[in-house]
Amino acid sequence: MKNLSLRLRVFLFFCLVGLGSLLVTVIALWIGFRQLDQADALSAFVTSGVVAAFGIIGLAAGVWLLFDDNVSKPIETIAAGLRVRAHVDVSTPIDVSTAKYLGDLAPAASAMGAVLKSVTAARAEQDSQHLVQITKQRDQLVSILSDIPTAVILATTDHRIVLYDGQAAALLERVGTARLKTSIFDYLEEDAILSALSELERKGASRLDITVKAHSGEAYSGHIRSFGTDAGYTLMLEPSGLVAARPLTFDFELLYQKIPAELGDTPLQELVYVVFDTETTGLNPLKDEVVQLGAVRVVNGQIVVGEVFETLVNPQIPIPQQSTNVHGIDQSMVANAPTFGDVCGRFNEFSRNAVFVAHNAAFDMAFLHKQATKSGVHFDHPVLDTVLLSAAVFGGSAVHTLDAICARLDIVIPADQRHTAMGDAVATAQALIAMIRILKGRGIATFGQLQTEIVKHRRVLKA
Repeated sequence: MKNLSLRLRVFLFFCLVGLGSLLVTVIALWIGFRQLDQADALSAFVTSGVVAAFGIIGLAAGVWLLFDDNVSKPIETIAAGLRVRAHVDVSTPIDVSTAKYLGDLAPAASAMGAVLKSVTAARAEQDSQHLVQITKQRDQLVSILSDIPTAVILATTDHRIVLYDGQAAALLERVGTARLKTSIFDYLEEDAILSALSELERKGASRLDITVKAHSGEAYSGHIRSFGTDAGYTLMLEPSGLVAARPLTFDFELLYQKIPAELGDTPLQELVYVVFDTETTGLNPLKDEVVQLGAVRVVNGQIVVGEVFETLVNPQIPIPQQSTNVHGIDQSMVANAPTFGDVCGRFNEFSRNAVFVAHNAAFDMAFLHKQATKSGVHFDHPVLDTVLLSAAVFGGSAVHTLDAICARLDIVIPADQRHTAMGDAVATAQALIAMIRILKGRGIATFGQLQTEIVKHRRVLKA
């Protein structure tokens, strides 16, 4: 019982009250019939029992509906609001207008929300000066490193990329999209790297010259440096040509993350997510087609700047005007765009070893699976739907549109970005990050625990 939601437990309570009352009524009627000891009165007692049964069931259902609307749902809403403010920086006050029958609970919750806000603000103000100084120093260092004419890649001992600079990004993208927490062997042939690491260990050295070949066929010379058995290694390679400065991309926490053997045991914070959205010619995946695809990667609870996938798509069918009115994409804009078959191959590579996340994911996945059937590109990724995450965080009775979720989490979607694939993907990613923090506060910390929780809310997808 303790794992059931409040609303379900209240519903079961009223069911028990109704059944108990019905049972008591039947027993009372039976005793009365036995005491009367008139066989021809049985029909009257049965009629009375049927009328009482319908009356009791109707009364229990009616009182439950009133209780659900005026007590259970408001309590669920207030609890979700407090939990959000405990784990996410939200400035809007808790809406207590639906909790008018809960006595002092709603004002008390509102006061607690205000206290949480003031504590958060005070802490932020206290840390802001120090944070500004650290950020300034970090940005200056990143700016300097971004202009070094050498491709720098830092990898973990199990060869996952932790850092790459602008030159390295250009080098990697001759093979595929540069991505954090991705095996370096997806881009560079492993023989030379493994051999160099073995020689460093054998010699007890920390630095060694190396020539390594990329899967694009190009060879790069430079050196490899090991930082010990638990600290990873760097590759510093001479690229074949300089590129314009671009951000240094890194997350040093990845050095210390261990990958669990089972997906279900993996902490939600440590999963790699590809959050995506599609814009289409219509709402029927069987006959409509994609006109735009946008995606971002979320690594270690952060959107990785620069690791994005965005493209217009030629649907090869007319785009109805009513669809253009929504997303702003017309036939002239996609005339020279790639087909979805071409796009899916690149998107599959971009999303390798990641968990797919989308809002109303079944809709977007239907287009990917339809194209997979045509082209043989398989999308067998685990999938999370932010509709279900929202139900797990805010309760099944809440509204679970993307706009409603973002409003509750203080996420602003710029007007010119709403109903664009990239704009909606970024907003969905921000909502995902916030909801993961909230779920962790509830003790739902791993992918397996989340799957168990969202199964309870499948019904919201049918609403």
